[in-house]
Order: sequence, then structure tokens, then C-alpha cells
Amino acid sequence: MLQILTSPFSPIHIKFHSFFHSVNLILCYSSTLHTSLPLAHSPFQSPKTNTFFSSVSLSTREMDATISPGLYPLHRGKTLHLVRHAQGVHNVAGEIDHAAYSSEEYFDAHLTPLGWQQVDHLRNHVHETGLSKKVDLVIVSPLLRTMQTAVGVFGGEGYKDGIEVPPLMVANAGQSDRPEISSLNCPPFVAVELCREHLGVHPCDRRRSINEYRSLFPAIDFSLIENDDDVLWKADTREKNEEVAARGMKFLSWLWTRKEKEIAIVTHSGFLYHTLSAFGSDCHPSVKDEICKQ
Repeated sequence: MLQILTSPFSPIHIKFHSFFHSVNLILCYSSTLHTSLPLAHSPFQSPKTNTFFSSVSLSTREMDATISPGLYPLHRGKTLHLVRHAQGVHNVAGEIDHAAYSSEEYFDAHLTPLGWQQVDHLRNHVHETGLSKKVDLVIVSPLLRTMQTAVGVFGGEGYKDGIEVPPLMVANAGQSDRPEISSLNCPPFVAVELCREHLGVHPCDRRRSINEYRSLFPAIDFSLIENDDDVLWKADTREKNEEVAARGMKFLSWLWTRKEKEIAIVTHSGFLYHTLSAFGSDCHPSVKDEICKQ
């Protein structure tokens, strides 16, 4: 059974490869995968945001090698909430001229004012639906635009009763013109390199040093990142699509080592597209088709 939960937005059907950063969408796709038998799905659109939001519940079904219906205990599964970052300055420039993606001007691109509006809209949604109280962990790609999106959507409220804890984001981090974001009353945040965007060539996908990020996002846990400098990004070599997909599958396998059951992942459209295109190959073809469409 592929059960799709609805959301208070107007329906729209869109494939990953058709979803581009400048399109003003929010897609809420919540599913619980118990067997390989498909049901209809209903993605959704909001005209106020282009932040991609998707919820996928996984079971050990994905580890089997054969395509056949099967039942698995619900407690063995995890629910993943997939969030594509809000609009970045590189998205705006790249829509006008694709060559802008190769410009150093957009190194580790930050969110636009519209991007922050999209963050606020999605934050309201996760609070109104009660999702903010369900998420056990937020995993985020260690780039400025994804961390700004993650802390803006899932971060805590203002400080209360004089409690002093490190903020998730300091004031005006990454030219945000935003106040400090609290780490109180919210899940832990962990930065993971495996869910980064396509690596190489485009400076917008090159990260800063971890030491610099720690000063901007003090309460995000960067301990899983081995190198302070970005040793993965190469100026003359762009990661192949199949390499992104393989990295995505490695990331999903790593998720099974986590004890948390409900996890939000704030990442990138390219990473999500290639990962989900490679995911579920053992499922019924119609289920595989559902996984790769939003």
C-alpha cells in the first residue's frame, strides 16, 4: 500500500526534472510504503514558495532483491521529510544566464529575500500540521542556502526565561538580514556531506570551511565532516549523474544506522532527483514511477 496524505494546497503534478529553482512551488508528498502495491498520489502547489517539501516513509522492503508484495512491521521503518532549499541568489542569476552558475560571484550562494519568504511559509506549514513536534532529527547539506533553509524552517523560537544556549544561526548570517535563530525547543541539527548538491565546477556548490560555518551556525553539529576545507569539490570536474545517485544511495543506507525514526533532510533538487531516480528499483514499476514523480 502506498498511502498518500493530503495537504491544504491546490493540486499539481510535476516531475523532478521539470522542477526548477525559479518555479514558485511547494510540493507536499507524504507516503507510507508498506508493500509494492500502488495507490494514486496527490502532490500539491502553493504560489508563495518554490521550496520543495516531500515526506517519504521507508521500510525494509527497499532492501529486498525481488519485486513482490510484502508486509513489514511499522516500527522497522523511518519517515523521511525531504526539503529542497529555498530560492538562492544563484538560482535567479542562473535563470537569466546559465553561465552564472560558473561565476565565483555566487560561491556558496545564500538565500534571496524571496527565499526567506518561502522559508517562513514552510515553517508555518510544519507548525500548523504538527510536524515540528514529530521530527527527531534535521540532517542538512553543509552549504549556506541549505543551512539557512533548515534552521529557518525547523529552528526554535526566541529565548525564554533567560536560558542561554548557542543559537542555530547568528544574526545576519550569510547576508540574511535575519535575527538570531534559537536552538531551544527544536530537534538536533547535523550537517552531512553525502547529501550535498552536484559536486564540482559550479562555485555555488562549493562550501566554506567548517570553522567559518561553526561561527555562523553554532548549534549545528559538524562533527561528521572530516575536513575543514572542501576537498570534495573540484574546479575542473563535475560529478556525473550516476555518481550523485550512488552517493544518494549511500546516504540512504547510512540513514538506517541512525536511531531516529522521523528525520527531516534539507538538501538540493539535483541530489533529490538523482537519488530518488535510483531508489526503489526492486519495487513494482508503478511504485517506482510514483517515487520518481512529484
